[in-house]
Amino acid sequence: MRLSVIIVNYNVKYFLEQALLAALKACEGLDADLWVVDNHSTDGSVEMVRARFPQVNLIANTENTGFSRANNQAIVQSSGDYVLLLNPDTVVAEDTFQKVVAFMDQHPHAGGLGIRMLDGAGNFLKESKRGLPTPAVAFYKMFGLSTLFKNSRRFGQYHLSYLSDDQNHPVDILAGAFMCMRRSVLDQIGLLDEKYFMYGEDIDLSYRIRLAGYDNWYFAQSSIIHYKGESTKKDSIKYVKVFYQAMAIFAKQYFSPGSARLFNALIQGGIVFRAIIALLRRWSKLAFHPLLDAGLIYGGMVLLTQFWEQNVKIDEGIIYPPIYLQLIVPIYVLLWILGAYFSGAYDKPYRAARLVRGLLVGTIAVAAAYGFFPADHRYSRGLIVVGAVWSIFLTVSARALLHMALYGRTGLSTPPQKRVLVVGSANETNRVHALLQRAGVSHQFVGFVSDVPGDEHNEFFTGRQHELHLIARALQADEIIFCGSDLTNKQIIHYFELLGKQVGDLKIVPAGSDFIIGSSSVDYPGDTYTPDFNLRISLAANKRNKRLIDLLVSAKMLLFWPVFFWLYPAELRNPVHLWKILTGKHTLIGYPAHQQLPALKPAALHIGGHLQQPPLQMRMRKAYVKDYTALMDLRYLWEAFRNSR
Repeated sequence: MRLSVIIVNYNVKYFLEQALLAALKACEGLDADLWVVDNHSTDGSVEMVRARFPQVNLIANTENTGFSRANNQAIVQSSGDYVLLLNPDTVVAEDTFQKVVAFMDQHPHAGGLGIRMLDGAGNFLKESKRGLPTPAVAFYKMFGLSTLFKNSRRFGQYHLSYLSDDQNHPVDILAGAFMCMRRSVLDQIGLLDEKYFMYGEDIDLSYRIRLAGYDNWYFAQSSIIHYKGESTKKDSIKYVKVFYQAMAIFAKQYFSPGSARLFNALIQGGIVFRAIIALLRRWSKLAFHPLLDAGLIYGGMVLLTQFWEQNVKIDEGIIYPPIYLQLIVPIYVLLWILGAYFSGAYDKPYRAARLVRGLLVGTIAVAAAYGFFPADHRYSRGLIVVGAVWSIFLTVSARALLHMALYGRTGLSTPPQKRVLVVGSANETNRVHALLQRAGVSHQFVGFVSDVPGDEHNEFFTGRQHELHLIARALQADEIIFCGSDLTNKQIIHYFELLGKQVGDLKIVPAGSDFIIGSSSVDYPGDTYTPDFNLRISLAANKRNKRLIDLLVSAKMLLFWPVFFWLYPAELRNPVHLWKILTGKHTLIGYPAHQQLPALKPAALHIGGHLQQPPLQMRMRKAYVKDYTALMDLRYLWEAFRNSR
């Protein structure tokens, strides 16, 4: 066996399918085997692999063992001369593996090899080539010197940015997303260090290869797509903490005590700094619209109060005390914003109706709160009504103006349509169009590009593939979907790099797949169109309502657990289970993972769990995800309580 390809997967079913299709093509003509180690995914990944890829060696773990241990499981069972660790959110070209094996054969002193990687938007990924993260190198990176002076051999060490992206180079560190190693070297130095759970294991193994006297290489003669951020969310506090803790383990193991202490000091500072940045980035995205609305409403109430004093209440000589604007109005504003939030006003796509409905709900809450205030703090009810009308006018107008600036139109009732261009045959184009409709994706189809003879007679035909960059610009396409059945992965990767800076979104529909996969950001999960995209359980408002029910029910049951636990359903009598629901690790109502159903967190109570016939269970679960409302969870919980007696 020449090559063993190992993919560790955790809850990225759509990307895994695409990665396996590409990897199997790349294995053709090469004595190679393919391994998938699933770390207890809950999204139906295991079922998908078993059903669609029976030729793949599958190891299905019953717990999340971590990246290092999972890879080691497959390494010890595989037999390839070379071992390739490959992320599930990657796409390799048809000739990638052959080129890699040939290079390793020609360079017997090469212990490991990494590759030229592009993100889902076609941009070169800097971590394709990295230097050793010494304390000095870490300092330069943390404080931005590596970015400011990227061409400097001193400051550009972390990503070796002074080296050409298009040439092969010896490097210190390989990226775990694509890491090819000589088995004889692994036999000498050992496998991945299992002290590292998720990050740092690639740095550790790369460094041990160098310490053993072998070279690591950056290989630029082939490129792959790596949807960086799909396997893990780089913007999370958890990622920041785990990553820098992994760096601390590495420093303790290989640096001198003095250097390790300096490195750890930098690490701790890095954790705090990056955590703050991650929080600010996340909250700035989440809080922009609510804060904008809150500011507009509060400012409007200040102006209305002054108008009310000077024009409406002038004969009565009423002047509102400072506490009104300092405390009472902020409470009103908070209630209005909460009403908007729970009405889905901040869910994408933004809709004016949700905002208006939410502010009206908030007004009812404000009126209710008014009755609970002491008599001397019950200020004008008329001002509340006028404030509500004014708030609706201000927020909707601001949203319309913002929409105009972003999309060139003020309409909020419908989301802006993406101008979609398909690259593939007429038959595949029709299939893509059907998939978009099934997913409920609002789009404007501007045509397709094809090299298939006869397609030029189709009314939507726009040209041949060699003209793609010109066609995309002329038609102002802001999303291009590539058909894996009609293009090679090598062609798709080429077009990603060519068009990435020109077109907003690039997506792939793998051959025979019902998923349209893409990524518009290196930091956040990509926009993946699937058949469950438009299911009610997948809607943001319903996800939020489901989580709210989990919070309220689990909190109440935990509070009264010492007294009433014997009345609870058997699945909920363990307070540990209730705690997991409260903290968001589990959900209250759901179903076991299945490839035909959208992924949910592990559930305490299963829909259809009382039925013995699997077809009936599946029918109930499909109805649940298709027609989901929060009342379904409450009704099923009530039935579980009744049946527990």
